[in-house]
Amino acid sequence: MARSQTTRKALRSLTWLLVLIAGLVGINAAGVIWGGGSWTPKLALDLEGGTQIVLAPKLESGQKVSEEQMAQAVAIIRQRVDSAGVSEAEINTQGNQNIVVSIPGQPDDATLARIEASAKLDFRAVLIAGAPTTSVVGADGTATPVPQGPIDPNLSSVPAVAPSNGSDLNWITPALQAQYEQFECTDENIQAASTAPEDQPLITCDFTNTVKYLLGPVEVSGADIADASAGMVTSSTGASTGQWAVDLSFNEAGTKAFGDVTTRLNALTGSQNQFAIVLDGRVLTAPSTNAAITTGNAQITGGFTQESSKTLADQLKYGALPIGFQVQSSETISATLGSTQLMSGLLAGAIGLILVVLYSLIQYRALGLVTVASLAVAALLTYLLVTILSWREGYRLSLAGVAGLIVAIGITADSFIVYFERIRDELRDGRGLESAIEAGWKRAFRTIIASDTVNFLAALVLFILAVGNVRGFALTLGLTTIVDLFVVALFTHPMLQLMGQTRFFNGGSTFSGLNPQALGATYRGRAQFAPAQRVSSEKLAKSSKEALKRQTIAERKAQQSSETKEEN
Repeated sequence: MARSQTTRKALRSLTWLLVLIAGLVGINAAGVIWGGGSWTPKLALDLEGGTQIVLAPKLESGQKVSEEQMAQAVAIIRQRVDSAGVSEAEINTQGNQNIVVSIPGQPDDATLARIEASAKLDFRAVLIAGAPTTSVVGADGTATPVPQGPIDPNLSSVPAVAPSNGSDLNWITPALQAQYEQFECTDENIQAASTAPEDQPLITCDFTNTVKYLLGPVEVSGADIADASAGMVTSSTGASTGQWAVDLSFNEAGTKAFGDVTTRLNALTGSQNQFAIVLDGRVLTAPSTNAAITTGNAQITGGFTQESSKTLADQLKYGALPIGFQVQSSETISATLGSTQLMSGLLAGAIGLILVVLYSLIQYRALGLVTVASLAVAALLTYLLVTILSWREGYRLSLAGVAGLIVAIGITADSFIVYFERIRDELRDGRGLESAIEAGWKRAFRTIIASDTVNFLAALVLFILAVGNVRGFALTLGLTTIVDLFVVALFTHPMLQLMGQTRFFNGGSTFSGLNPQALGATYRGRAQFAPAQRVSSEKLAKSSKEALKRQTIAERKAQQSSETKEEN
């Protein structure tokens, strides 16, 4: 391979590395300027402290919370908190009554809503919809205030004809009609109305209190939702409309029920064509039905922002809490480990790094400087990635995460050692340095990929199955494993390609770490070395016997020649 071509390849790889670093720096700078980011990673609860929120269940008189309900609530809240990133929050029960949620830093309103909302979702057909009214118009055209107070007990509350489906207007009895007319869109009224049985009609309002609804019984439950995600609404041509929505997919039972209801509603007109999506007693949205939806996929729209759509999607995806909760108290807590333990962890990492560097310099001499430089590049890339994940995905660095970074020092150094030893093996076999670097790279990179793949899969499984601090350890371990591949391919190998063309290394200097004679090869002239001789003990013993035999025969012949001369 021509030297110029090798140089071009090496410089091209180093250029890509610089582009990668510049891109990460640019992303982080954009976050600092426009996205509320920072140049330093956020710390987790054990290192920085945070906020402790005590959630108390909303119970009716005489109602008790079971251990099963508390365990389910803890699991759901943990999933909701973790869905915002690897924040390593702590969620526990307190006295089998309250749930204690400890979150790093100061939580925002969206996080609080994600934690405490019960997110009970129902789908009900609309019977009547209209603007909230404060007066009614009589037959003579005179407007009078809507009468308040108890409903006339003489009004019938039993349907004259049994309703056949959720859209049947026979649900509207005289008593229910009067109750609908008197209903005001206050939080107290809606909270009371939301406790209506699922098999009975519901009177409620939307979240803006601008529309009042009389809805039929529940026909599709939120428990039948298989998945939920936030995304942008697109037009028929695939272009984004700029409107956020929540995409839903139903399970088998939900798909059938939703398909049956939308098929029925599609044939109706007016308000009865609407299907209300009710969240915690309020109508989130009541879209018109333009077609029967039998695929099990639906979309909720209604003035969402990116943050609110994600919050709702998380609540629906991870299920409704078995009981409602309200914030009983919220207070700031101090770090559980603090800066002392962080400094101890960093000191341990520094000691490990120093030992790796010393070993590299002793074992590989000047070649060990490549190890030092490669570790520095890996540290830079890892720091930038952790910082971006911190402000972009909510990741917080805990002591367990620091441990993952320390373990990564050994993993990264191992890749360099594999590569260096492959080069040395090629030199022992008689190759020149430039040829040994290329041949050693081909052999070493396969080994490095196999090793890093195993490490990454272990970290991935640990991240998926674990919770809390263990996920932080798995994330940093997996992240540094990926960084190792980029560093060894875009920095370590190109640097050795360039160094192999220098007189210091190519000439086999004793201090280069790549001296062929020191590695066992023999000199054959013109800077070329023959492969080192590898002779087994059996061959060596056989050779020694043959040499001794030849020596004995020669001595005997010399003795016979001497005796012959004396006789003459």
